[in-house]
Amino acid sequence: MVCMKIAAATPAFHRTNRAMLCAGFSTFALLYCVQPLMPVLAQAFALSPAQSSGVLSMATAALAVSLLVSGVLSDRVGRRPLMLASMLLGAVLAIACAFAEDYRQLLLLRTLLGVALGGMPAVAMAYLSEEIEPASLGLSMGLYISGSAFGGMIGRFVAAAVADVFGWRAALATMGVLALLVALECVRSLPASRHFRPQPAGWDVLLQGARRHLCDAGLPWMFAIGFLLMGCMVSVYNYIGYRLLAAPFSLRPAAVGALAALYLSGIYSAVWAGRRADRLGRRHVLWQALGLMLFGLLLTLAPQLPLVLIGLGIFTFGFFAAHSIASSWVGRRAGAPQALASALYLLFYYLGSSVLGSATGVLWSRGGWAAVVAGLGCALGLGLLIAMRLRGLAPRQPQPA
Repeated sequence: MVCMKIAAATPAFHRTNRAMLCAGFSTFALLYCVQPLMPVLAQAFALSPAQSSGVLSMATAALAVSLLVSGVLSDRVGRRPLMLASMLLGAVLAIACAFAEDYRQLLLLRTLLGVALGGMPAVAMAYLSEEIEPASLGLSMGLYISGSAFGGMIGRFVAAAVADVFGWRAALATMGVLALLVALECVRSLPASRHFRPQPAGWDVLLQGARRHLCDAGLPWMFAIGFLLMGCMVSVYNYIGYRLLAAPFSLRPAAVGALAALYLSGIYSAVWAGRRADRLGRRHVLWQALGLMLFGLLLTLAPQLPLVLIGLGIFTFGFFAAHSIASSWVGRRAGAPQALASALYLLFYYLGSSVLGSATGVLWSRGGWAAVVAGLGCALGLGLLIAMRLRGLAPRQPQPA
């Protein structure tokens, strides 16, 4: 007997969407809640800004590597068990972070947290593709991505607000408890996999597919764009807090955490970029989005707070537009195995977060915000050169890319 896929307006569809919304929220809330806490951790453990960035960089680097491993593992053990284990283990590790005795122990726990959370992004979309009927898949994917965006935003805001009153340990414990409650709801709601079939193929297929994608004329450049995009985005939000907490701005940590509300611009910018790319082609829009990022970044050099906030808003708008274009271009460009191409893009994407996110901490220590802007300006300039190169890339298919 053939099992039908989950259709819209059914109880199973609503349960799946509720579970995936929770999953996206929990994963990215736990990953990014430490970003506004970096100045607080630097003070608590006598760290430099570059050292304090390790709480985020170590987690994202571990997640990047875990993505590929989790994809192969889920082909053998199943999607649902791996996703639920990822959420539950991530919540427990987040709570454990609140009891770290020193910064080295905190880094170890955050690294393990990144490994655990890698079991979600790599598998969630595969689960939805297998279980949801094609006509309703777009809605389910959109809810998962929306949960991810809101999780990253709310995680930053809640952690900053709690830390402002009760300290960083209470902030991390609060996030861990919230994530545990969300994980339990996901366990209750997420339907069992009915269309998963174990795949015996593993590492050989992975290596062959990776070699094929890395030898493509365009994909490696798109992976490089992902590296630069996320590296610049995380770097700006890592160190803008240090600038705004100090004179002449002297903002409270909760106010700095509220900057995450600028992420809401990404909801519109991704749609704007998609429509514009459909009309003009991705090759003609990607460089424009990168240009917006560069313009917004330069505007943050202004000494007036309103101009700094406007610059951050423009930068964030450009980031989500560029990420939307680059990630969709990878999916359109890649041949089989297509899912691996997306995983490789995410691998470079999160590695950029770790590498540039830590490297710009050194720039901050040596030259302040102006040095950070100079370094990231060079990175975005390189991204613009790559985007210009991609304008001449011959598409695989006759329709414009």
